[in-house]
Amino acid sequence: MPHEAIPAGPAVLRLPVEGDADEIARACADPEIARFIPFVPSPYTRDDALTWITKTVPATWENGGADFLIADAATDRVLGAAGLKPPDRFGATEVGYWLAPWARGRGVVTAAVRALAKPAFARGVPRITLHADVENVASQQVAHRCGFAHEGVLRGAGAPRGGTPGDIAVFGRLSTDPGDPIAPFLPFFPGGFPGGSLTDGVVRLTPLTTADAADYFALASLPDVMDSHVPPVPPEYADAEVLCRYAGHRWLIGQRADIAIRDAVTGEFAGEIQLTGVIPPLGQAMLGYSLHPAHRGRGVVTRAVDLLVEWAFAATPLRRIIAGTAPGNTASQRVLERAGFTREHLVKGLLPGPGGTRLDDIQWARTRP
Repeated sequence: MPHEAIPAGPAVLRLPVEGDADEIARACADPEIARFIPFVPSPYTRDDALTWITKTVPATWENGGADFLIADAATDRVLGAAGLKPPDRFGATEVGYWLAPWARGRGVVTAAVRALAKPAFARGVPRITLHADVENVASQQVAHRCGFAHEGVLRGAGAPRGGTPGDIAVFGRLSTDPGDPIAPFLPFFPGGFPGGSLTDGVVRLTPLTTADAADYFALASLPDVMDSHVPPVPPEYADAEVLCRYAGHRWLIGQRADIAIRDAVTGEFAGEIQLTGVIPPLGQAMLGYSLHPAHRGRGVVTRAVDLLVEWAFAATPLRRIIAGTAPGNTASQRVLERAGFTREHLVKGLLPGPGGTRLDDIQWARTRP
């Protein structure tokens, strides 16, 4: 890679100088940078910035990589950093970046990654990888906007937090890929992740996050809720925590959408609702839900189902949403009827039951008008 500055939309990629140290230190003091970039010292000092400028950056260049500062194209103010790791034995590389808090929400990193990828591919790099913590949804969105396809998750490959190594989402782009932005099959609610929501003034739907793990586990542990799970076994808190921690990642890649049902006025956690079993070629997904007893009998789930289905038909390519109920679960059947679902058929012995038994499943569907 050449050492010359590279235009990148509202920014420019240039080599850092010692005069940038104070702003780099201020930017890297941000807790989110320390949270998701394990090699960034915390607390971060001016001396750390100088070490990066005078030692780390030159070493990266000497080994065949490239480290740039992202600066405002008009004012030259520090906005972040972006770079490519030295190539592996096959010539492939990995892109990395951080962005100052005052520069976020302007498409700066997306422009920087695209600006780095273009000359790298032109010089023969066959592949660029992008790694992001599964909880770092913003970074994963950058990957999609830059044409990097999701390729999987490396379990326990990240920096330890709280004694447990983090999981890393892997995205990749080949030199032969078009590089067009990858539109999510399931876009986030208006307002994005995690702050986006849907509401009718009575209930509010918000994405599940790690902060909901305890409430989610308590709900899943209720006997009547547990009985409707597949399979009907007592939940483990670790599983609930993983589901909540992965919620944004799985939503972004179109695998499933896990959602909290809340009281619109108090914000209290009332239940959960989800779209799973997403089959893009069919335009189909499966609906499921559960509600805390304290919130039952007031039409809360029906409102939540209506909100979610109307959003799905308006904002996603989904054309058909299905649901299943046990023959004896009349309360859930009434919810689906009130929400416009049609009973389609009975499947004998579809679901695993307690003690190795099999349970019948009544299947329902609502289709896009």
